[in-house]
Amino acid sequence: MTPTTTRGTATIADLYRTEGKAELIGGRIVRYMATGHEPNRVAGEIFVALRNYAKSLRKGFAYTDSIGYAVPELSNGRESFSPDASYYDGPLPQNRMKFIEGAPTFAVEVRSENDYGKVAEAEIAAKRADYFEAGTKVVWDVDPVNMCIRSYRADSPETAVVFQKGDVADAEPAVPGWRIDVAELFPD
Repeated sequence: MTPTTTRGTATIADLYRTEGKAELIGGRIVRYMATGHEPNRVAGEIFVALRNYAKSLRKGFAYTDSIGYAVPELSNGRESFSPDASYYDGPLPQNRMKFIEGAPTFAVEVRSENDYGKVAEAEIAAKRADYFEAGTKVVWDVDPVNMCIRSYRADSPETAVVFQKGDVADAEPAVPGWRIDVAELFPD
């Protein structure tokens, strides 16, 4: 995750002109550095499983980490998200070249090398709260170092269900019936 921030009063229009992964928070464009092998590989596996689910049901869409979700300004000033992987089953933008207008139904955040420690934990919790405020139903905090998934639901946002190797993870109720074997994400 490890962001760098551009100061000023930026808008969604400015975000459209920003290269690379970035989000709009409090009138600032917050850029995110590229991720390493393992976090990207894990996010890719989740995306592929979500894409297969969406295609098989012909419902919703799976997205990689480059998608932009524009949301009405939240209490902390956030106006966008760009999760590492996501699923969305709402209305698409009239101009399909634009960001999705609304929050992802299901958001996946995969921890990178610098996403550990007290400061990182606080940032991850704050972003998760933002997702729920915007209307996301389930948020996954995927931890490649400890090889687990912490799943949070909007109806109990402070309580994680932890999935580890040997478990089959779900994203209920956001992605009904979808499952992924945790061991597939973290092979030996």
